[in-house]
Amino acid sequence: QVQLVESGGGLVQAGGSLRLSCAASGRTFSSYAMGWFRQAPGKEREFVAAILWSGIRTYYADSVKGRFTISRDNVKNTVYLQMNRLKPEDTAVYYCAADRESGSSWYATYEYDYWGQGTQVTVSS
Repeated sequence: QVQLVESGGGLVQAGGSLRLSCAASGRTFSSYAMGWFRQAPGKEREFVAAILWSGIRTYYADSVKGRFTISRDNVKNTVYLQMNRLKPEDTAVYYCAADRESGSSWYATYEYDYWGQGTQVTVSS
């Protein structure tokens, strides 16, 4: 079993930056692919970014490419999401997720086995 705890959310003005963290329990964290998703009010949960176990391969939604960076520290069992040049449309609850199998559907919610409780990000205009 893996537990995920997100932190780092908050209120920021458009153009600002935030860094989200997701701390994972469990000794097998380094073998999992990790993802970040977000859900705005009235909308479905959507893919933001993913990183494979090695940290070498990363994937991004088109809407955040060039502004967000996902990274991981397998010693600290933590995955990060650095968010720069934030826009009001980035406002959402952000969730991290862990995929035991590191499958190919890294963009899909069904691929992931464990989820955090979410952290709110609000970007004011």
